[in-house]
Amino acid sequence: MSTFTAKEIEYLSAQPLGRLATVGRDGAPHVVPVGFRLSPDGDAIDIGGHGFGASKKWRDMQADPRVSFVVDDLESVDPWTPRAVSITGRAELHETGGTERFGKSWDEAWIRIVPTRVGGWGVEGPAFSPEGRRSFRTVGA
Repeated sequence: MSTFTAKEIEYLSAQPLGRLATVGRDGAPHVVPVGFRLSPDGDAIDIGGHGFGASKKWRDMQADPRVSFVVDDLESVDPWTPRAVSITGRAELHETGGTERFGKSWDEAWIRIVPTRVGGWGVEGPAFSPEGRRSFRTVGA
C-alpha cells in the first residue's frame, strides 16, 4: 500500500510550500514554512533549503527526529473551502545531496520525512463532508 492516496499525491505535487514542525531541545514546538517535494518513489517528503544544515530546525531534528508537516491552502474563500494533508513522521537527515536534489543554490543538507501517520481534509472530497474529512491512518512503523 502506498503512503499517500492518488488524490493526496496530486495535491502535494501541486503545492510549493508546507509547514514543518520540529521539537526544540527544551521541548517547545518550532514551526516554519519550507519548500518540499515528494520523494522519487512518492512515499515520503523531501525538504531542503538555503542554509538548511545551519538552521534551528536542523539542530532540532538532530536531537529529536520526530516531526509534523502540513500542506494546506484555500481552494476558495467563498464558499470557505480549506484543503490540507497532515503528516507525522520521522526525519532522516542527509548531509549531502541537497544541491543535486533541489538545485545549485540550495544547501547540501536535506531531510526526508518518513510518514507514520497521514490524514487531511478537502482533498479526497469537499472539506466538510465525510469523504473529504480523511481520518488519520497509520502508514508506517
